[in-house]
Amino acid sequence: MDLFTILSEDKIKQAIKDGEFKQIPGMGKPLQLEDLSHIPPELRMSYKMMKNANMMDEDIELKKAIHTLEQLLAQCPDEMEKEKLQVQLNEKAFQFDKILKKRNTFSSRASAFYKDKIYSKWS
Repeated sequence: MDLFTILSEDKIKQAIKDGEFKQIPGMGKPLQLEDLSHIPPELRMSYKMMKNANMMDEDIELKKAIHTLEQLLAQCPDEMEKEKLQVQLNEKAFQFDKILKKRNTFSSRASAFYKDKIYSKWS
């Protein structure tokens, strides 16, 4: 063991004796771990930082919802249910398009040309 490990262990043991860990929120409850397997390992830290800064939540959640609705729509045998799913899909696609317009993602003519191809890759 190195010096810093020994010092850290001593500080932790002292804090336990003083009862500093008894009032921690969520004490005794399991941690809520995120599944980041869909993100390459070299991008996970930046993803977490952007997510914690509320820079990614809305568009990623919308992409997931769109993808899920497309899968449900493809598997649904009931026509009434298909219509409801299609309405939900259109609403989510509209919200997603609004977010991208707000960010000026497809503002140039060149990027607007590939917009549909990019959307299909994302979903």
